[in-house]
Amino acid sequence: MAAFSLSIITPEKIFFDGEAVQIIVRTTEGDIGILANHTRLVASLPSGPLKVKGEDGSWRTAAVSTGLLKVGGNKVSILANAVEWADEIDIDWAKRSEEDARRRLREEQDKHALDMAELKLKRALNRISVYSSEK
Repeated sequence: MAAFSLSIITPEKIFFDGEAVQIIVRTTEGDIGILANHTRLVASLPSGPLKVKGEDGSWRTAAVSTGLLKVGGNKVSILANAVEWADEIDIDWAKRSEEDARRRLREEQDKHALDMAELKLKRALNRISVYSSEK
């Protein structure tokens, strides 16, 4: 399979910058697969899994916490709020985040605080799901 350039960037760091032969990523419109020479595309990313197939044929899975996908010119760029490889997720911390978010959803009355708690819950559930899928 032909390779393409893949860059995954968060506000803190360049998470990944290399070659891939395929990715599968969740967009707000559903999961999509990207191969080399894919048509131009821009899509919004909710919290969800990202699967990356390297040139050696192996797959790695990451948890993406909202962002943007841009495809064009045999290059894929993902700008995300946060990204973690499945094998680097601290599952205990993710479960504590889930519990805290659920508590906040029960207690908060302010719309903004409820929205933030909902986002936190989605991120925690995504991290737990991605971690569990690799075990």
